[in-house]
Amino acid sequence: MTDISLSRLRGKGLGRGRFISPLLPDQCEDPNDSYSSRITEEGLMSKSRRVEKTIKISIALTFVVACGVVVLGIGIYFYVGRDLPSIQALKRYQPSAVSKFYSEDGELIAEYFVERREVVPLNKIPVSLIQAFVAGEDARFFRHRGLDYIAILRASVKNLFSGEIVQGGSTITQQVVKSLLLSPEKSIWRKLKEAILAYRIEKYLTKDEILYLYLNQIYLGHGAYGVAAASEVYFGKPVDQLTLAEGALLAGLTQAPSKYSPLSHPEQAKRRQLYILNRMVEEGFISPFDSLEASQRPLRFSPRHNPFLEKAPHFSDHVKRYIEEKYGKERLLRGGLRVYTTLDTRMQRAAQEAVEAGLRELEKRQKYSASGESQSPEAALVSIDLETGYVKALVGGRDFKKSQYNRAIQARRQTGSAFKPIVYASALDRGYTPVSILVDSPLVFESGGKVWRPKNFDGKFLGPITVRTALTHSVNVVTVKLAQHLGIEYIHEYARRLGISSPLSDDLSVALGSSSLSLFELTKAYGVFANQGRALKPIFVKKVTDQNGKVLEENLPPFRPEGSSSPSEDGTSNPLSQPVAYENDGNRLISPQTAYIMTHLLQGVVQNGTGWRAKSLGRPVAAKTGTTDQFFDAWFIGYTPELVTGVWVGFDSDRSLGEGETGARAAAPIWVDYMSKALKDKPIKDFPIPLGIEFMRVEPRTGHPSSRKDALLECFREGSIAERKVPTALRTTTDFFKLDMNLSARFP
Repeated sequence: MTDISLSRLRGKGLGRGRFISPLLPDQCEDPNDSYSSRITEEGLMSKSRRVEKTIKISIALTFVVACGVVVLGIGIYFYVGRDLPSIQALKRYQPSAVSKFYSEDGELIAEYFVERREVVPLNKIPVSLIQAFVAGEDARFFRHRGLDYIAILRASVKNLFSGEIVQGGSTITQQVVKSLLLSPEKSIWRKLKEAILAYRIEKYLTKDEILYLYLNQIYLGHGAYGVAAASEVYFGKPVDQLTLAEGALLAGLTQAPSKYSPLSHPEQAKRRQLYILNRMVEEGFISPFDSLEASQRPLRFSPRHNPFLEKAPHFSDHVKRYIEEKYGKERLLRGGLRVYTTLDTRMQRAAQEAVEAGLRELEKRQKYSASGESQSPEAALVSIDLETGYVKALVGGRDFKKSQYNRAIQARRQTGSAFKPIVYASALDRGYTPVSILVDSPLVFESGGKVWRPKNFDGKFLGPITVRTALTHSVNVVTVKLAQHLGIEYIHEYARRLGISSPLSDDLSVALGSSSLSLFELTKAYGVFANQGRALKPIFVKKVTDQNGKVLEENLPPFRPEGSSSPSEDGTSNPLSQPVAYENDGNRLISPQTAYIMTHLLQGVVQNGTGWRAKSLGRPVAAKTGTTDQFFDAWFIGYTPELVTGVWVGFDSDRSLGEGETGARAAAPIWVDYMSKALKDKPIKDFPIPLGIEFMRVEPRTGHPSSRKDALLECFREGSIAERKVPTALRTTTDFFKLDMNLSARFP
């Protein structure tokens, strides 16, 4: 049995070639026990070998898979990354930014943009605001390399249990990528691109640079892009003035700006604010006490109104057209330009109030039908500073929201008698004087079977009258006779010289204002008289800079304003220097003598003629009224030594303002109302008298020399009195008036 058993064990191959020595009977164990133990040992060894083999295979497979994943990852990285946008442009971050227009006194008057954004450096953003965004959006921002796997897992769990998105998994870097470099499509490929770009950005930019991009780019609702714009939109204040409570509220908007808007959903906005404050405590940015105090602080929202519609819409719209033409629409809407205009907001408010008050009085008198918008009368006003050429106020209509048509600049209307000063100025340069005699008598013109009989406003004829009387009382017939003598072409040329660019009538009716001109160009022409014969070049824009502060253009006035001083060598002002007028022959359109004589004549219109309402200013004023046939248009254009201002009143359609609504009645009150406010508290000045002017007392009706006390003190070009062979005793030179320059107060 023993031999058989052993042979069987050998036959089984036990020991695999090992030598088994025979045992003595007393050395042998129970055969059954020996067999069982050997079987167990063999099973254990076999199992161990199988496990070892499995482990080796698993390791090998894992290695192969890992290598495959690495190779695949590298392949995907290079495949996906081959056409990714360059991140180098982020160093030159120039996002779409708001272009802002400012008044001369620093008020914001208009904004133009595609995205309302104001780019600010990181050092202008409060630390608490930065911490609020980091705590709410990416707590591990300063520790990760673009992707935060822990945050992704944590956000997924929180959102799952909350049933809504309360926390995002994307890092701030990923959000920068999504906003600046990729499209908003949702796909696995975009996510891969986002991850690759986030990794690259983290290697290319510093954390501060990434925060700068993020905080200036992020959309926070109500059209606000970036924290600076959001601060203005929600709280009406600069971003560097935000409190912890306000900053936490803004940081809570990122997930869903419309859903958490404090203006639309204050309760949900409050919950998000508390969440952000709690996260800031958890991250150690603030203490629990700071959080509690901020959460209990009341928030005052100051939604920004549209300054464009409230301040000076027609003025701003005109400047916008200029900027668009010069720099392009794209740069206006996206370039973050800073446009510093000449507008004076105090004067602009006075202009708008005067226009509205004047039109209401007109409507009250005439009781117009209110059957439609077209039934409302309109008005326009433009006012220009004579020393600088700065346009201080401009009203293009009573309501920009209803009509964007700029009646001060774009509209062309017949001017009536407001054109006459151009005719009379041209006559002065042809040898006429204020006392030249013109005969006011009936006049008939026949042409092509048509008959034209010019007539005066009152239908009467005055006979022989002086040039002064003709202009003071706006006598039509003698003005036509004067134009007939001067010639139509000469009047056209003279008007062009004064800056009139609109087409002019080719017949004698041009002298009575039959041509359609803009209020702006006619007011500018009057400015030549006020500016001692020099061209008045209106300036709307003082300076334009880009969003980095680089000056793109600067428009300096042709004359240094009175009271200014020249800089000394060290750059400081020299209080001993005197104001200087820059002499430029190219700017001299007519002689200063002609300009002053016209001013003196127009002062007579105010003192004794149709411009009488302007006397209420109590200061020297030169002005002229204008009224067209059937009272369709009413004009009043006048100036003081400081300002030239024009006013037009009428309907947009061909409709009468009403019987008796002349320039003196419909337009002059608006002019006086505005000018009284614009010149309030300003010292009274008189018009400067140039060299080459002499004075003589004359009899008002005939213009003959007179020594009577009630004689009119008339001005002449030097030498013209001698031609009249007037005794020296009746002459007065300009030296006499240097003793008392307030002529208008003494001599009407």
